[in-house]
Amino acid sequence: MGGGGSALRVCAEHRGGINWLSLSPDGQRLLTGSEDGTARLWSAADGQCCALLQGHESYVTFCQLENEAAFTCSADRTIRKWDVLTGQCLLVFRGHTSIVNRILVANNQLFSSSYDRTARAWSVDAGQASQEFRGHRNCVLTLAYSAPRDLPGAPFEEEAAAGGLLVTGSTDGTAKVWQVASGSCHQTLRGHTGAVLCLVLDAPSHTAFTGSTDATVRAWDILSGEQLRVFREHQGSVICLELANQHVYSGSADRTVKCWLADTGERVRTFTAHRHSVSALKYHAGTCKCPWPCPDLPSPPLGPCHCPSQSLLALRQTLPAQGLSASPPRFPP
Repeated sequence: MGGGGSALRVCAEHRGGINWLSLSPDGQRLLTGSEDGTARLWSAADGQCCALLQGHESYVTFCQLENEAAFTCSADRTIRKWDVLTGQCLLVFRGHTSIVNRILVANNQLFSSSYDRTARAWSVDAGQASQEFRGHRNCVLTLAYSAPRDLPGAPFEEEAAAGGLLVTGSTDGTAKVWQVASGSCHQTLRGHTGAVLCLVLDAPSHTAFTGSTDATVRAWDILSGEQLRVFREHQGSVICLELANQHVYSGSADRTVKCWLADTGERVRTFTAHRHSVSALKYHAGTCKCPWPCPDLPSPPLGPCHCPSQSLLALRQTLPAQGLSASPPRFPP
């Protein structure tokens, strides 16, 4: 953190702002989705454009890159699957009736959220919707998934454990926990007084963290629906969240990022550098040899210290009227 940085590579062939980017699991490729209605694949090694993904009829809202396939969603109400080697469109997922806001590929399924007030589950290989999650009273914005292996057996329902749980956040001020196998709502998480813009899931502890326009981050038990903690120090909407090493990082319209202890809600540090809203962040763990006591951790680490002061926190700010960064959700009239 701190200090200026120089660009290693510049990828500059889009004709519109970049709304989202995704790095492949193997780190070899970068996928960008743009206002110009296209996505592009780039080589992470040299920054060269490998493939132009054309077919969407409106701007690309989000993208996810796997090692063998790329996925994009758009304001044209569709989701597309692409071959990462040829750039060919392999599948078009149709069914949403409004802008598709987010997608998530997990457990050989694709999950999507939309301004049509629904989330959906799809077969990654067939492109057919296998489940619809209907119950939010407004736009569904953000998604997280807990696989069956992360869920307990008894006393939790076998049906829920079989398909896992999907957690969604909405502009109606709630988050919902859904049983993927049945499509039924398991819990509604109520407490926010504004739209839920972002969420992250700590699957082993069955804890969801949500960020909202009410300037708070909240922690929830997704099995019981209980609100566990409220993180209250932000002065603007919480736009993005990251969970790493038992710390929660929150980026806000108040131009700061805050680091919190996940299990207590205690604020550890505030990062102040940006001149505009922070709309995306990414944590990269580093190692340090700082002697105990480390100023950033409440107890001695079991291995190398992965403390925030010795790690890299990549922050992205919203630059008004320039469209150069990952965009926070847009709300239709």
